[in-house]
Amino acid sequence: MTDKSTTTHPFISLKVPEFRNFLAGKFLVTLSFVMQSTVVFWQIDNITHDAFFVGLIGFAELVPNVTVSLFSGLVVDSFPRKKIIFLSLSGLTSSSFLLLLFTLPEFDWVLRDYSVWPIYSVIFFSGICRGFLSPSIAAFQTQLVSKEIFPNAATWSGVAWQGSAVLGPMLGGLLTGFNGVQAAYLADFCIMLFSLLLLSFLVPSKPVPEKQGEKESIWKSLGTGWKFVFSHQLILGAISLDLFAVLFGGAVALIPTFSREVLGMGPEYYGILRSAPAIGAVLCALFIAVKPPKTNSGIILLSSVFGFGICMIVFALSKDFYLSFAALVVSGSFDMVSVVIRHTIVQMYTPEHMRGRVSAVNNIFIGSSNELGAFESGAAAKAFGLVPSVVIGGTLTLLTVGIVTAIAPRLRKMDLKDITV
Repeated sequence: MTDKSTTTHPFISLKVPEFRNFLAGKFLVTLSFVMQSTVVFWQIDNITHDAFFVGLIGFAELVPNVTVSLFSGLVVDSFPRKKIIFLSLSGLTSSSFLLLLFTLPEFDWVLRDYSVWPIYSVIFFSGICRGFLSPSIAAFQTQLVSKEIFPNAATWSGVAWQGSAVLGPMLGGLLTGFNGVQAAYLADFCIMLFSLLLLSFLVPSKPVPEKQGEKESIWKSLGTGWKFVFSHQLILGAISLDLFAVLFGGAVALIPTFSREVLGMGPEYYGILRSAPAIGAVLCALFIAVKPPKTNSGIILLSSVFGFGICMIVFALSKDFYLSFAALVVSGSFDMVSVVIRHTIVQMYTPEHMRGRVSAVNNIFIGSSNELGAFESGAAAKAFGLVPSVVIGGTLTLLTVGIVTAIAPRLRKMDLKDITV
């Protein structure tokens, strides 16, 4: 019997050495992702001077990522997760090296002769690797800590992710601005390589139990994750909330346009606004680590997504930099609450032998919502205007909360303290 006082300690999961190393590796991987994304967006914009080509970056990663995620969960549940993580990170490290290679004088002919298409090819390959990495990382994490302290582990995992989301754009932008693209890609490659080495030495404390009974066919097994998610009201409700909040309410893609057209600010202020949601998320995650939302968790989740929608509307209507910054910080705090609760629900309710497939479904929902949300924001801004598009998106987020509240009573009444598998 685990002492309840120990499981509620804010640093309980950090006392597990393997989880600490895992967290450090995950932080470095995400830091590399965000840095690379920042530099790639700037590089393609600098080469083409065309927003359309910049927008293609998201689709270059979205298509392979989502396609691979349709079956990567089965792979994660069928083979050692640590090996999949190693192979995925090896591919991502190779991608970072190729982007660095294109900046060297000996290989400058690649971009000179073929423009930005080699970069898209690397991003496409990265999307394939991330399609395997995301579910394997999510499933592997549950093998490092006990079920009782997993909510705390999910919180600190969120802190690591959001912390890298704060540092990544700043580090990538500063290195590019002061030392050039080559220095930024070199740092990105070194960080990814170090994360590969760090995660390669992890030893899970819990094996993956084999499913008892009759073996499933490949096609039946592929659909098992989707069936499980769509038959589970709590998981489906939590994932749907996150999906539609990002799809309708996410204004991150439009921050540079708001900075220039609405607030009349330069690129340095854009960088501050871009980091604002992550700053709010980190602050909120530190609070959640001390006081996790175990009571009235369903109400807190729904209220957080509702608050996120309100923040997007305030941001859209604001003409003051400080109010816009505050709205984005608070939106990041609300988003962090929903991320921690959703992640906990998905992992705690999913049987061990299905974690890879369910994590892959979750990756399709959440991973695709960011790229599709950016596309939706741009299309809506073109159709309805910049400010009205974000107001409409925020309003649709509020409507989504109302619908989920009405049709998912189990989610509304959920308490994380009562979760049993």
